[in-house]
Amino acid sequence: MFSYLRERFTSHLRERSRRRARLVSKDGRCNIEFGNVEQSRFVFLIDIWTTILDLRWRYKMTIFISAFLGSWFLFGLLWYVVAYIHKDLPEFNPSINHTPCVENINGLTSAFLFSLETQVTIGYGFRCVTEQCATAIFLLIFQSILGVIINSFMCGAILAKISRSKNRAKTITFSKNAVISKRGGKLCLLIRVANLRKSLLIGSHIYGKLLKTTITPEGETIILDQVNIEFVVDAGNENLFFISPLTIYHIIDKNSPFFHMAAETLLQQDFELVVFLDGTVEATSATCQVRTSYIPEEVLWGYRFAPIVSKTKEGKYRVDFQNFSKTVAVETPHCAFCLYNEKEAKGKEKKGYDNPGFVLSEVNETSDTKM
Repeated sequence: MFSYLRERFTSHLRERSRRRARLVSKDGRCNIEFGNVEQSRFVFLIDIWTTILDLRWRYKMTIFISAFLGSWFLFGLLWYVVAYIHKDLPEFNPSINHTPCVENINGLTSAFLFSLETQVTIGYGFRCVTEQCATAIFLLIFQSILGVIINSFMCGAILAKISRSKNRAKTITFSKNAVISKRGGKLCLLIRVANLRKSLLIGSHIYGKLLKTTITPEGETIILDQVNIEFVVDAGNENLFFISPLTIYHIIDKNSPFFHMAAETLLQQDFELVVFLDGTVEATSATCQVRTSYIPEEVLWGYRFAPIVSKTKEGKYRVDFQNFSKTVAVETPHCAFCLYNEKEAKGKEKKGYDNPGFVLSEVNETSDTKM
């Protein structure tokens, strides 16, 4: 009993370590880390717009709040300095005829409030700049321009973050497993993909990459070597009419990297199948890419997907997503090579072949019947 539990625990740990080693997660995130990058991190500040967009929401909101609070407080200090230099503060005991640069600034707090009112253009009419101080007029113009720039940049970054096509990709889902079975008389690897929104993806294109470790004839080991995997549907892989779930398939022929795999050896393979779906969002005309991956444990040999689309009594087409990843066992050859040999053997049975060793001998017939 103890040995059985230990074996199960070891296999579970081995499976977990293998699943963690995948390059692309099921939701499309890439598991890759860059190390010893020689370029300085300041290069990311050159493309500050992309850097801000790629930040997580908590960091973006921190920068958003800090940018506004920092600018308000900085200009509040400048307004306080202007009032201090012009001796507008109460501690200088200005005369009755004294005209301040900014009226009703009595300290740092009131200077901060005036800075806030100026930058967000919500002046209350209690504090205002007078025409007696050119420095205050210049500072007012400078803060107004800089405030518009900060407001445009930060609000634009928030809006761009919300409307990114990456969020649209979350409504495109792939089946949990890939299956291998016969389709149209050929052995195929099938994957189901669905669009959860009624809006279409325009110009959709689907393809795949098989990632594995290969050794070249020169002895070089290539980790994450990429092999192209062509996926098609019955109408082709270009400009998909993506209104209902589609079953895409890859034909396992002699040019396929799956040709030499079999049902018994599939789990012993070390590969990762990454599937990509590119398209243009109909609402925003922005391009998006959806990714997912499958490892050998997620490829089921000898199964097909259960039906998912039906027609109701009202004449509508109903998609039952309960059966989206459901599979049904079907009779399937153990390998593509077996199916190929079976077809070749059946083809030879239908044809006639000459035997070069066969010799036709003539027989003289004699009649023993006498009249």
